[in-house]
Amino acid sequence: MGSTVTTTEPEKTSPASSRPGYGQLLRTRGAWTFLLPGFAARQPFAMLTLSIVLLVQHTTGSYGAAGAVAAVTGVAMALFAPYSGRLADRHGQRAVLVPGVLVHTVSGLSLTALALAHAPLWALFVAAVPTGASVPQVGPMVRARWGVKLQGSPLMTTAAAFESVTDELTFVFGPLLATALCTAVAPAAGLITEGALTLVGGLLFAAQKSTQPSVSQESGHARVRHASALGVPGVRVLIVTFLGIGSVFGGMQVSLAAFTESIGEPGLNGVLYGVFAAGNMLSGIVCGAIAWKAAPQKRLLIGYAALAVAASALWTAHSVALLAALGLLVGMCIAPSLITGYTLVDGLVPAGARTEAFTWLTGAVALGQAAAVTVAGQLEDRLWDGAGFLVPMGGTVLALITLVALRSRLATPDRNRTVARGVGHRSPVAVD
Repeated sequence: MGSTVTTTEPEKTSPASSRPGYGQLLRTRGAWTFLLPGFAARQPFAMLTLSIVLLVQHTTGSYGAAGAVAAVTGVAMALFAPYSGRLADRHGQRAVLVPGVLVHTVSGLSLTALALAHAPLWALFVAAVPTGASVPQVGPMVRARWGVKLQGSPLMTTAAAFESVTDELTFVFGPLLATALCTAVAPAAGLITEGALTLVGGLLFAAQKSTQPSVSQESGHARVRHASALGVPGVRVLIVTFLGIGSVFGGMQVSLAAFTESIGEPGLNGVLYGVFAAGNMLSGIVCGAIAWKAAPQKRLLIGYAALAVAASALWTAHSVALLAALGLLVGMCIAPSLITGYTLVDGLVPAGARTEAFTWLTGAVALGQAAAVTVAGQLEDRLWDGAGFLVPMGGTVLALITLVALRSRLATPDRNRTVARGVGHRSPVAVD
């Protein structure tokens, strides 16, 4: 409607350089212009929940209240993230990101002020909704930019692995930074820093107009019909799959804390979760360095089955060493499933709906995590120490059953096929 349409050419790879690798990926023209500000802008994503918990617990004295406010934020983000992604596909990332980071910064500061003023819990809930709903979806936006730069390139799997590793790095450094700020500086320092990083990093990322996906990938049409990514059957299967992965993150967070508390060594919680995150990150690095020959659908089935088996063994661990080993194994199984799921989006979803598709998957992880934190906490309170580990088992097994039953929906459609319509003429018809 008068807005500028940005176009980017897909990166071409020669036969000599067709083997995927991180060096080749990072030499992609223009990649660093969105990677660096994108890393700064997505760092707050890993700081937000913990910063809220530490601040609200300090001002109310209740972990229950702190967890409830953080859960409201997480659910709001999970519900609104796909809508944000759809708007970015329709109107451009910059048009959505700039107002989004402004709303998020103001909402986060409002939540901080209310907590420090000892406002009633309902007021914190009210402020938590826009704070979570406006979390900028920078990770999915970066993945969408890779999709445009590398369209049809064997480097797509490498890019998906690189983004998974980047996500893990943020979830290693983000909580550490939030904890240090809230305990060594001031209880509100974590949330204030989160807002500042969101504002600065988000605006810098939005300024990189040359690499953002075009509003319309079909320039030959005067008007493009925007279909929701949720209408793609394969995306719905992947959402269930990623809900199961979220149940692992949420269940591990609560259950590891409860386990270390029960043995009188609460300081080991960070160590055990660090081992889990390290396994995830290391397997992500390896996964992206391999030139895969197996189809991504097959890799997802095998990888997710391994994840469900490993997660099912967590509740049997009764020693720190065994739990660390199982946590490392579970972490190593998560990254391949995440990477393959994101890679499948490139073939299942048209370019004009990919940002929305990525936000559905990111939101599914957040929603699964929020639900798992709640259920695991109840199990730990009502049953035995370590009962919360049943949540990762239940979540991944149920998701695996869904994945196996509906695996045919993950088949990549042939967008170039045409079928006959009527008599004596042919017109293109999309085949699912």
